[in-house]
Amino acid sequence: MKLWQVPLIGLLLFGAADRALAQQTSVDVKRLPIDLAKVTRELRQSAATESRTGLNIRYRVDVYGQAPRIEIFTKEDNIASGPVPYGAPSHQEMINHVTPQEYRAPYADIGNLIRWLNDKAKK
Repeated sequence: MKLWQVPLIGLLLFGAADRALAQQTSVDVKRLPIDLAKVTRELRQSAATESRTGLNIRYRVDVYGQAPRIEIFTKEDNIASGPVPYGAPSHQEMINHVTPQEYRAPYADIGNLIRWLNDKAKK
């Protein structure tokens, strides 16, 4: 290992450890220096603004809405005995994904071969 790589590795490890520690902390919203009444009042006000600078006219409109409800399991999902929704692909699905269409020929039907041999034997 070269000498100049040691500080780079140390910075990388320090940065990763700092990020990991930051993720483990939880924030108590009640202790933050935020006036929630002011925030809700400002959100209720019209968010449209207009600014003019000579011939440049700029409009800014902030739109707030409610996100759609996320439903992971629906009534159509058969969780008791069916496949896992959003789960790993089955073996056949994986083969179909990996194998090109040109090489997905149907398997050989031995019944046709036996019928052909039977017809040849009768003649």
